[in-house]
Amino acid sequence: MRRGIAATALVASFALAATACGGSDSGDKADGPVTITWWDTSNATNEAPTYQALIKDFEAANKGIKVKYVNVPFDQAQNKFDTAAGASGAPDVLRSDVGWTPAFAKKGYFLPLDGTEALADQAKFKPNLIKQAQYDGKTYGVPFVTDTLALVYNKQLFEKAGVEAPKTWDDLKAAAATIKSKTGVDGYWGSTAAYYAQTFLYGEGADTVDAAAKKITVNSDAAKKGYGTWLSLFSGKGLHKADTTADAYAHIQDAFVNGKVAAIIQGPWEITNFYKGTAFKDKNNLGIATVPAGSSGKAGAPTGGHNLSVYAGSDSAHQKAAEKFVGFMTSAKSQTQIALKNSTLPTRDDAYTAEVKADPGIAGYQTVLSSAQPRVALPEYSSLLTPLDTELLKIAGGKESLDKGLSNAETALAKLVPDFSK
Repeated sequence: MRRGIAATALVASFALAATACGGSDSGDKADGPVTITWWDTSNATNEAPTYQALIKDFEAANKGIKVKYVNVPFDQAQNKFDTAAGASGAPDVLRSDVGWTPAFAKKGYFLPLDGTEALADQAKFKPNLIKQAQYDGKTYGVPFVTDTLALVYNKQLFEKAGVEAPKTWDDLKAAAATIKSKTGVDGYWGSTAAYYAQTFLYGEGADTVDAAAKKITVNSDAAKKGYGTWLSLFSGKGLHKADTTADAYAHIQDAFVNGKVAAIIQGPWEITNFYKGTAFKDKNNLGIATVPAGSSGKAGAPTGGHNLSVYAGSDSAHQKAAEKFVGFMTSAKSQTQIALKNSTLPTRDDAYTAEVKADPGIAGYQTVLSSAQPRVALPEYSSLLTPLDTELLKIAGGKESLDKGLSNAETALAKLVPDFSK
């Protein structure tokens, strides 16, 4: 789940208009190379250059294929692809958030990749990541990068306070208070975003919905307990109050990387930015631990990341070229290069080389992947977070009670999954 893209919306608009070709690029000639278009949704500054370099390697090895690269701001990409695909003008390849996969597959926008060159190495990928690329028994993407949330912390501040990485949320509260007393710095700063709050639900064995039972569970007793714990971490000694501004994400991140708060919940997409802060000039000062457990005794965080998917509306020549490109970009060699350059997590075990694991950020996040919980293969699942973002912001800001906010969220979710019971 990526949060920041450097490209401006204006530049992106011109680029998209020029390149959303649906595999029928007017520059292709009958006897010339096939030109495929790739919409990359990664960070334009930190990650895109690595992908652009790999494209050159791919083109050098595949003389009959050209790749038109477009960097699309992550927060715009889902709607833009939905619109383009509906008009038969989508790119041949999309770097798709794992949460988008079932929805686009249901609409028929993604091509099943089972048995294609794109998935020739399927056995090499982590099984839970392949599962997240599937819908209704077919595989609609190849895992490209993966992520999950972890408790990231400043080792020096923790050591100065004499505390260890907390195992439970109660442990975190106690550690935050001690850190505040011993260092003068807040121990923890939480996010109001629904995606981050999922860790509190999983710790209670809950989720926003029970897809198997076709039931909305966001207002269940277990969910209320999880959200209650989430809310309690915005007040108390060493616990930073909720930031309800539009720039909250940036404020939390800046405070952490510059040593103004000792711990936050964050994903590996920020590893390169951690290292740019004053607190982590020594990369080994970055501590990474599994998110604290809830009362169930289990810790859980959502599995995120991105797949490379092929547009079903492209013609067969472009689809074959796209499948070859996806296979190249998700190969062990490419994934190793991506990890070394971008500090992102590979999706296949053979890409976790000794050199890759020498990065303490990657090595740390690899150890917490076992607690990652795959998202429900429900087309509407990602959209369920939108009304929750609205309600949780009000709850954290003291504008409505937890009960009222969750009741409102339940009503909003019922409109998104009308065949689910409450």
